[in-house]
Amino acid sequence: MAKKKISITDIAKDLNVSITTVSFILNKKAKGKISEEVIKKVEDYVKKVGYKPNQLAQGLRTGKSNIIVFMVEDISDAFFSSIARLMEEKSYQNGYKLIFCSTENDPDKTRDLIQMFKDRQVDGYIITPPDGFEKDIKSLADDGHPLVLFDRYFADLDVSHVVINNQESTFLSLKHMIEGGFRNIGFVTLESGQSQMVDRLEGYDRAVSLYGLSNYTLRINFKDFKTLKAYNIIEDFLDENPNLDGLFFATNYLAKSGLRVLKNRNITIPDQVGVMSFDDNEVFELYTPQISCLSQPIESIAEKLMEIMLKQLKNTNSNGHIIHSELPGNLVIRQSSFKN
Repeated sequence: MAKKKISITDIAKDLNVSITTVSFILNKKAKGKISEEVIKKVEDYVKKVGYKPNQLAQGLRTGKSNIIVFMVEDISDAFFSSIARLMEEKSYQNGYKLIFCSTENDPDKTRDLIQMFKDRQVDGYIITPPDGFEKDIKSLADDGHPLVLFDRYFADLDVSHVVINNQESTFLSLKHMIEGGFRNIGFVTLESGQSQMVDRLEGYDRAVSLYGLSNYTLRINFKDFKTLKAYNIIEDFLDENPNLDGLFFATNYLAKSGLRVLKNRNITIPDQVGVMSFDDNEVFELYTPQISCLSQPIESIAEKLMEIMLKQLKNTNSNGHIIHSELPGNLVIRQSSFKN
């Protein structure tokens, strides 16, 4: 049989004090209003019986939950989960709990999650918004909720964000491949209007244009990338462009799909096709040959996200702390992007 949960009413009754007295003591508002003797009596009893306040009820009462939500497209992705782990530690050090969830880039699911978190009085939102979510983000900002966009942003909204300099980072990656001898480089990306994907494509376009090379771009729907359909699309792309001697993948999960296709076709890297990815993954170091990439500064991203969020949480006017942060990526050169 489950043990009965102790309430404030039970504590008040057992100690023969009022519910208000117990509430004041539990919420650290008793100093100067209630005697030290009663405060000690209640605190000792609470410790003895192991009473834990109902956080939801407490949040509804105070309007503060000490919870920050981290909403990303896929929390199982190594990039997002690594940042979540670092932020979780930083949040705890500052008296907050971090909860995280996946939106799957689905506007309806993201909208439902935000409403649920609003109902639970979540204090702050860190979000990688899906396409077409500008109005919802504007509504959150207009309502005064502490809010930071991450990985992508909306140019028309003046909302705090932390991103990588995606265009320049992609350009430098392509420059490395081109100067290493690759001349027909395909760019595999998502069919997306999100700022980070647009910027990465612009970086590729800029590089091939500058060096007078042909443009080979493949766009894959986000919902297809985890399915066999994505592999078939990449295979068709290779069949349609047999002269490709290089591939740059706009995300690490696209790169992993591409590597499977190349392996199944017995295409050797880098002898037949050079390979690079935007964003690192532990698989890339274990692969033979090791895969070159543009690595995102995970620790710096987590630190900057929490720095901005904590500033907003400490200031009732969150709009007064709007910060746009663009961090540099790190070029990690391994064996896959050098011609032998």
